[in-house]
Amino acid sequence: MLKGILYLVMVPISIWALDCININGIFKKNKYYQSRVLYLLISIGISYLVVNFFYDFFINTKFI
Repeated sequence: MLKGILYLVMVPISIWALDCININGIFKKNKYYQSRVLYLLISIGISYLVVNFFYDFFINTKFI
């Protein structure tokens, strides 16, 4: 339950943080949808890493 809430908080934060990167400049022209999918996958991956880090940190230090 707690991990789900952390995911719901971290995914929008990671999307907001990645918003400053111009990822479309890396891709070929007219590949907008592929760049958006990669953008989403990167944000989910970052969220996964951050949530697991905080969750493990809290479990190991007995904050929860």
